[in-house]
Amino acid sequence: MSRRIVSVLVLTSVAILVLWLAPDVLLAVFAGVLLAVFLRGGGDWTAKHVGAGRNIGLTVFSVVLLTAIVAFLAIAGAALADQVQKLIDSFPEALQGARGYVDEHGWLRRLLDLVDAGKLLPSGSGATTAFSATFGALGNAVVIVFVGLYGAISPGIYVRGATRLLAPTLRPKAAKILSEAGVALRGWLKAQFVSMTVVGVLTGLGLWALDVPLALVLAVIAAILTFVPNIGPVLAAVPAVLLGLSEGVSTALWIVALYVAIQTVESYVITPRVQEEAVSLPPALTISVQLLFGVLFGVLGLALATPIAAVLLRVGEKFYVRSYLDQES
Repeated sequence: MSRRIVSVLVLTSVAILVLWLAPDVLLAVFAGVLLAVFLRGGGDWTAKHVGAGRNIGLTVFSVVLLTAIVAFLAIAGAALADQVQKLIDSFPEALQGARGYVDEHGWLRRLLDLVDAGKLLPSGSGATTAFSATFGALGNAVVIVFVGLYGAISPGIYVRGATRLLAPTLRPKAAKILSEAGVALRGWLKAQFVSMTVVGVLTGLGLWALDVPLALVLAVIAAILTFVPNIGPVLAAVPAVLLGLSEGVSTALWIVALYVAIQTVESYVITPRVQEEAVSLPPALTISVQLLFGVLFGVLGLALATPIAAVLLRVGEKFYVRSYLDQES
């Protein structure tokens, strides 16, 4: 057996073993790589416009980003926290309005009676489950931040280290594959951040025009959840519709129409225009991958399903379909 085959088999076996024993680790590392691509891209953009080196550009971009986050939390943190608390306090009234609407429509009551609420509740001790989830989230956050920072500072070291796990004749192709994966991630990030901004602004303006309470916090929620395509906007609409029901059924219907319109504009106008460098993912494929990763790996898998699919689709198209299948004589 040649060294080429042995190196591929060893690397594949290690990846499958880690994916089987600790899938959260691989997902956290991938999220860190995604953060590194974002920081490196922002640093390169800064270096280009200020006429400095790449590392200086990365430092300036990171400092500006951190300053902006701290300033935002200092200026708007208290106001957002107050609105979040108001949103939480408004839920009982909103749920009461929704319950009254359901009671007035028998078919909705019969539909809800078919749902087994027990299956929707987590098993085990509530305190233990909450502690485990919090500890796991904090651990993942630490891994993501450190992988992102170190990956952004010296990406070449890790690329060379990854390619050296393969036989010398395979290393140039492996480097090209990693390069294409980086292109896919940069394009996907660009599309997502533009989409998040547009969705947040349009949602805030629309809810303000409808005189919906807590429009700012609902707009922030909509912008953040746009990071998870297709499924995220649906989740973002739930609290807005609940608050709309407290104002009346007509208001809730207008909110549903608003979210549907914004999602349509984002999916068919905004994202395709800014996704030129990334793989254009078919909606049905995106939803299928999200459901699969959500079932297998939980919330983190659901959030990272789309960028992973973008990388696999771009790399598979170029190095498997074009370079291998299409070369059949």
